[in-house]
Amino acid sequence: MLDMLGLDHASESVYRALLASPQESVQELGDRLGMTEPAVRDALDRLADLQLLRTSRELPGVMQPVSPELGLELILRSQEQDLVRRQREFELSKAAAARAIAAYADLRPNAPEGTTERLVGLDAIQSKLEVLGREVRSECLSVMPGGAQSPASLEASRPIDTAAMAGGVAVLTLYQDSARHDSATLAYARWMTEQGGQVRTRPTLPPRLLIVDREVAVVPIDPADTRLGALCSREAGIVAPLVALFEQTWQSAVPLGADRCKDTETGLSATEQELLRLLAAGLTDEVAGRRLGISARSVRRQMAGLMERLEASSRFEAGLKAAQRGWL
Repeated sequence: MLDMLGLDHASESVYRALLASPQESVQELGDRLGMTEPAVRDALDRLADLQLLRTSRELPGVMQPVSPELGLELILRSQEQDLVRRQREFELSKAAAARAIAAYADLRPNAPEGTTERLVGLDAIQSKLEVLGREVRSECLSVMPGGAQSPASLEASRPIDTAAMAGGVAVLTLYQDSARHDSATLAYARWMTEQGGQVRTRPTLPPRLLIVDREVAVVPIDPADTRLGALCSREAGIVAPLVALFEQTWQSAVPLGADRCKDTETGLSATEQELLRLLAAGLTDEVAGRRLGISARSVRRQMAGLMERLEASSRFEAGLKAAQRGWL
């Protein structure tokens, strides 16, 4: 009955016998319970450790059993204190483990930590992309900002995309509108559509992103410098919002085979509309150019054309007239 309290069968039998006959000797207890004298003494020691026996005040040197009400309460209290102590030790151990994991991550930056893996350097990123390319089952979503893609990036992507599309995987890729003016990127995008992939473009895009089967997301550690590394996460709380972001951006993008039509009311292209919004928000030509995937020179050239159409002599006047016409 009292196993949960740390009282084995032999000790409980001796305790019951003492409660009935507190004056019995070790030999008498052994005879009555069919136990050897050493076994009885071991049981008595165990009872004393559990504070179920204590020295009699009337008979010095004689141990008396403590009443079950008091004795079992003492055992429960002792176990509770032990539980609190072990809980405290466990919390300290967890804190120590967290510090050790952090230190280990610094020593091994490409080692996985839980459901998120830190990939340092282009080689680590490429290796992870190859692994994900082999694991993908149904869908691969990617955002490729920056306009023209580097030849090295396109070359590294080709075998992964080839294998995925050959396996029937749906490959959806978002490029910026400015990529339409780069021959290498445009050729790669057209090749993808010929292989069964879907490509759309938009004036501006979120930071670089890859989502595999809506279960794994790869994002840059620093969107401003993707060469520094990336984070590969399987956390549902991270992946789900990124999927929603991709879908929202995809809906407002234009398929590669379709022409970018100008707004029928304003006569502005999507890039021109986005440029006006960026400059009205106070962004410099350089920053606006990075957001649109074009050079600062292209920003200034397009802005000059807009000012001419608005018959404005300054950008401030152009902003006012654009607002008056409902362009902003």
